[in-house]
Amino acid sequence: MNKINYDAEMQRMLADMGGGKLLLQACCAPCASHCLSELFGKMQLGVYFYNPNLSDAAEYAKREEELLRLVRETGWATVEACSYSPEDFAAVAAGYEAEAEGGARCTRCFRLRLTHTALAAKRLGYDAFATTLTLSPLKDAERINRIGAEIARETGVRYLPSDFKKRGGYQHSLELSKAFGLYRQNYCGCVYSMRPSEQK
Repeated sequence: MNKINYDAEMQRMLADMGGGKLLLQACCAPCASHCLSELFGKMQLGVYFYNPNLSDAAEYAKREEELLRLVRETGWATVEACSYSPEDFAAVAAGYEAEAEGGARCTRCFRLRLTHTALAAKRLGYDAFATTLTLSPLKDAERINRIGAEIARETGVRYLPSDFKKRGGYQHSLELSKAFGLYRQNYCGCVYSMRPSEQK
């Protein structure tokens, strides 16, 4: 079975849509930096910081403020309000706490965040939704895109597939992070993804 080139799929869909409004679920400013720069000018962009997996309220606030600063300084997007709701993640992670990083708990987290984003896109009048999660070399783009496609069928909102790490995307995010002086966190988000030394 041939692997799908999700980066090429994204380019084809962007050309097919010919503009419109896209709601981008963003996990942090460093990841959003490349994704927004890649999409800017191709669609009208909205950023949605829905990350209930962040169990530390101070960490959540720091990442959110850095994302807001990036958007203010670049003008690449508008920001859609989103509340902090760690109880959402706690509900889907219950019973999966011992799962290895990248396992079933992560799948449930991806689905939670993408479903919430799709429903927000529908409510706010966006034409499609997407996520920055495929930028990370540690994230399975195939799994994320499969979940996104399933949610698109369930909600009736188009999903923009992606593999933002392609064509040097991750390296570009490092360069943009340095240029804008962005805070770069050292763990994914949930308490289960932290290295033991970081939990002390």
